[in-house]
Amino acid sequence: MRESPTKQLKLQYKKNLEMGLVISLIVITFLLQAFKKFEVTSKITKAKMSKLEIQEVPQTQQQKEAAAPSRPTVPIATEDEDLIGDEDIDLSMFDFDQDLEPPPPPEEESDMFVFVPYDEPPQPVGGFAAIQSRLIYPEIARKAGVEGRVTVQAQIDVDGTVTRTKVVQSLGPNGCDEAAIEAIKSVKWKPAKQRDRPVKVWIAVPVDFKLR
Repeated sequence: MRESPTKQLKLQYKKNLEMGLVISLIVITFLLQAFKKFEVTSKITKAKMSKLEIQEVPQTQQQKEAAAPSRPTVPIATEDEDLIGDEDIDLSMFDFDQDLEPPPPPEEESDMFVFVPYDEPPQPVGGFAAIQSRLIYPEIARKAGVEGRVTVQAQIDVDGTVTRTKVVQSLGPNGCDEAAIEAIKSVKWKPAKQRDRPVKVWIAVPVDFKLR
């Protein structure tokens, strides 16, 4: 039977490809054997550095100059006759034998902020709104636009009067602290009770300053 030309071309292509690979391998092997290996030698040149001679520089100390002496004070005569000189003081007007009065005793702080247990806390008559209603805004603070809160520790006695006060949160020297204390004292208080018995206690009273 007669072979087809397509099948013959496929067989020739396979043979030619195998022949090309063989020839390529032979050529590469020949080239590798033909050239010799080159060895690269590197030479390191060491530069000789000459030693530098370091000379020490002598350090000079700066001498401190002595401070100039202070000038003596010279008394200056004055023409004012109202001034009293040393020779015009009459020592007979002083009584050195008089006993000096002792300094005033320090404020008793033995019961400052001492917590006393109670069943009913002290309350201002009319509520805390009564304190705000009696508050007089200082003119200095009003002009300066000062607003805020002053907290005052107040001691409420068994009869409902404010005996002692102490500012624990201030708004500065503008009269607000004093105004808050006056407002707290101007209100009658219901004393705290411990088992239906009035007791003297400390309470923190906040007073708000707000401009309308």
